[in-house]
Amino acid sequence: MKVSIIGTGNMGSGFANQLVKAGHSVTVSGRDAAKAAALAAASGAGIGNAASAAVADVIILATGFDTAADALKSLGDLSGKIVVDVTNPLTADYMGLTIGHSTSAAEQIAAAVPGVTLVKGFNTLFAPLLAAGPRLGDDKVPVFLASDDAAAKQIVGDLARSIGFAVVDAGPLKNARYLEPLAGLNIYLGYGAGLGTAIAPAWLPFSA
Repeated sequence: MKVSIIGTGNMGSGFANQLVKAGHSVTVSGRDAAKAAALAAASGAGIGNAASAAVADVIILATGFDTAADALKSLGDLSGKIVVDVTNPLTADYMGLTIGHSTSAAEQIAAAVPGVTLVKGFNTLFAPLLAAGPRLGDDKVPVFLASDDAAAKQIVGDLARSIGFAVVDAGPLKNARYLEPLAGLNIYLGYGAGLGTAIAPAWLPFSA
């Protein structure tokens, strides 16, 4: 697939490295052009811009929530493009969420950039886990995907599986209201409770 990554931080870097290794055509862009160029050179990706986003099969939004909508808008008309929102609306100390209950970061981004097809996903992963690979021990790490568009969810699911993750259909986009607090709990467990970043939430099937 052609994948355009917006954001050059730890999540953007993890995506770039994993997707290039899996054989995808990847570009990266960000506010800091020098940082984007360095990430592109290190990962083997290309340097992204509005033109590369316009032809991408999937755009991965790997910025902070506060800058996410503006980052998308800066790339021009993205009507019809599939955008994966990996953001979480975190407080400054990372120990809480700034919005919830009746909305979510994903829904707010979708409302701010109404032409795109938004898929919530990968937000429950720590960046070091994304960078290290999709397994914890013998188990594939699950990626939860929520979207109102079944076809877009399938495409993003195929992308996640191509880099080795398991995929869980988390329903419509409004279920991002559950996925973002789940990420908040994971962050607390990782940092607040000292469990580290080699953890991820998962649901285990029960058999009597």
